[in-house]
Amino acid sequence: MYFLIKYLIRKWREHKARRDGAAIGEAADALDDSEPAAPDTARFSAAAGGSGHAAKRSAASRGPVGLLAHQVRYDLLASVRNPRARFFTFFFPILLLVVFNAAFGNGHTMIDGVRVKLKVFYVPGILTMSVVVAAYAGLVISMSALRESGVLKRRRATPVPPALLIAGQALSTVVTTTLMAAVLLVLAKVAYGVGLGAGAILAVGCIVVIGTISFACIAYAVSGLIGSPEAAQPITQATMFPLWFISGVFIPIPNLPSVLRHIGDVFPVSHLSNSLHLAVVHGTFGAAISVTDVIVLVAWALGAGAFAAWRFSWLPSTATA
Repeated sequence: MYFLIKYLIRKWREHKARRDGAAIGEAADALDDSEPAAPDTARFSAAAGGSGHAAKRSAASRGPVGLLAHQVRYDLLASVRNPRARFFTFFFPILLLVVFNAAFGNGHTMIDGVRVKLKVFYVPGILTMSVVVAAYAGLVISMSALRESGVLKRRRATPVPPALLIAGQALSTVVTTTLMAAVLLVLAKVAYGVGLGAGAILAVGCIVVIGTISFACIAYAVSGLIGSPEAAQPITQATMFPLWFISGVFIPIPNLPSVLRHIGDVFPVSHLSNSLHLAVVHGTFGAAISVTDVIVLVAWALGAGAFAAWRFSWLPSTATA
């Protein structure tokens, strides 16, 4: 049955292609037989596509905003069509949330002085992990591969401004992490009864966007230091996994020794995790977001962005060696 349906679909596509080709040929013959006239965009569009409307403008003709939207769409499609990115960005966080809540969800811990079940603790923890994976690990690996394969060099040679290429990739990452946050929050509410107030949801949205931009800047900075695509994944894993265990992602902060807590506070993962955890125990925007955490994340973004602008290269390492 499967092969029969596949065969019928192939035949239908071949028939449709022949029919469209014949229609275009007839339109071209009719155009050739007509009297010569000045070029007309509407007539040309009608002959080629069967429509009287003007041809669709290119992304570049719509200005910087249209070009940026086109670039964001391109990066989103590239990410969706990447099986590894789909798994680690969407399915892996959901899988971890289900496993951790099934194994430890009935335990208890403290968040900002409030006693909660671990199923409440793991929702913002897994959300933190998904933001770091999408905005940091995903960008480091993809940028390293694109640079060493020569794709960045070819894109840099186009008339598109380099800042627009980077902005498009960063914005597509923001869209991805925002969608992932929405999926996790809906799953937490439906499956585990972990709901957030309107102010807390707004705080989560703000901190997810700020955290995504911060880790994207860090990713550009780190990718400029990697000389081969093979080294990208080990480096991201070596820098991510230890921080997840000392930043309140998998293990509650009160359960950690003070030395590890102080070390974790130096890095942005802890501050992203802390602000997201505040949102599950406080319903208002002001109580659900930490100004200190936002300042630290912004500082990391500015510092990493400046370093990336200094060290970032569009050329493969073999060309700059």
